[in-house]
Amino acid sequence: MSYQVLARKWRPRNFAQMVGQDHVVRALKNALDVDRMHHAFLFTGTRGVGKTTVARILAKCLNCEKGVTSTPCGSCSSCAEIDEGRFVDLLEVDAASRSKVDETRELMDNVQFAPTRGRYKVYLIDEVHMFSDKSFNALLKTLEEPPPHVKFLLATTDPQKLPITVLSRCLQFNLKRLPPEQISGHLETILKHEGVETEQAGVRLIAAAADGSMRDALSLLDQAIAFGGGKLTESDVRAMLGAFDSGQVQKLLQALAEGDARSVMAAVDALASEVTDFAEALSAVLSLLQKIALVQAVPDAMEGRPENEAVKGLAARMPAEDVQLFYQIGLIGRRDLPLAPDPRGGFEMALLRMLAFQPAAVGVGGAAPESPPQKPGPEGRASDKPVPRRAATMRSKAEGTRDPGSISAAEWPALVEALKLTGLARELASNCALRCSTAERVCLALAPEHAQLLRPGVQNKLESALHAVFRGKPVVIVEVDTPSADTPAVARKRAEEKRRAKAVEAIQGDAFVQDLCNTFGAKVDPELVQPMPGSKGADSRD
Repeated sequence: MSYQVLARKWRPRNFAQMVGQDHVVRALKNALDVDRMHHAFLFTGTRGVGKTTVARILAKCLNCEKGVTSTPCGSCSSCAEIDEGRFVDLLEVDAASRSKVDETRELMDNVQFAPTRGRYKVYLIDEVHMFSDKSFNALLKTLEEPPPHVKFLLATTDPQKLPITVLSRCLQFNLKRLPPEQISGHLETILKHEGVETEQAGVRLIAAAADGSMRDALSLLDQAIAFGGGKLTESDVRAMLGAFDSGQVQKLLQALAEGDARSVMAAVDALASEVTDFAEALSAVLSLLQKIALVQAVPDAMEGRPENEAVKGLAARMPAEDVQLFYQIGLIGRRDLPLAPDPRGGFEMALLRMLAFQPAAVGVGGAAPESPPQKPGPEGRASDKPVPRRAATMRSKAEGTRDPGSISAAEWPALVEALKLTGLARELASNCALRCSTAERVCLALAPEHAQLLRPGVQNKLESALHAVFRGKPVVIVEVDTPSADTPAVARKRAEEKRRAKAVEAIQGDAFVQDLCNTFGAKVDPELVQPMPGSKGADSRD
């Protein structure tokens, strides 16, 4: 008894069985139901997303013996023959093997003849972009004005190669890549019907490896079941795909967040025992960084996913600026990996670059942490070569000497400027006012209109910056409440308005400007006056 592969056994037989592509299915069903069928359709999309399947279902809808319908019966002789690939009036043409102009002309010569059995003669031309220019020219006239009994269904993975004259004669439908969640859901349904013992983690690995292609997913599923001896387990799928444990990548990023080069290299050693492709490993690092950035921006974005807790933990520990920097360095490293002397070396250099460029902690007044003493040069002078800074380690160990209880609410804006914070942490500090400060805690009031800034990762970064200023590392408490004193943002805005007012006054009092106004009837628009940076409101014409 011959075995039928899953990709063929589970090929959709009607629109209701299609997975995804709702935008295409809806348009075709509506056109069939109201009898507004175009004579030429072009289906585009990457491999395995359902282009040929949709075309065959459409051919069945047009030739079903119960009439033109969006829900073919599937049991009549026409439907059965189309499913089996032997319907005489469905002519499937592989453009890659029939690209010569003589073959195209021969095909078009038969268009004028009526269907043998069906209602319509349907030409399904797959990979139509493989036609030569002369073949396209031979097709054009018939494609524009075919006989009423003919329908053209074209499919291609590369629509950019089609002449604009062909594109303009077709209704175009772009089939999308399927998301991993949709693929894994369909695979689980198939496995349940097939009676295969399954681990969901293994199904998710296959769905991710399919890269949006349902056909690839079904082929991998066939291979995984054979590899596992009739079972589907995570360990077998990892071994088959040459994939590695995501926990290893999480440990690697945890070491990066701590700025510990030794731990990073240890994590690389552990990863190297499983990795067959370091480009794939770097891609996994980038993927995890993207998820961390997503959770930092939208905390509940990963809810329901297995890796949610691990990603949230990393998002709370890694400053958003570091995540963005690591991602950019990783992208450049991924691009340059083929140029490295060996793949592992290129992978390690990308990680070491992340450590080297990690921002250093900043103390009071913007002073960087003190660098280790340099050894004298050959002439007794300090070497001019820069000394590497263990930025993240210094950040975690930095502790100032200032007493938290000595800070007043009036001093808070100046302290925020001295911290040199960036991104959301700076916005959080700028919109807070100091409520009270003791040796054990620093209490801040956050203006209600900026409550969205109060996130664990952002607050942790502010607390770390304050620990570099205050001794004792007090706990930082932020409460959403109307500040009783000016926040740094309010103080900054008031200062800017004062500078603008002085600049406007200076310009309006300028003799040259007054002469222009008197001569031409001009006026000074205060909204357009911009004081020079650092100016005290003096003449800003320079």
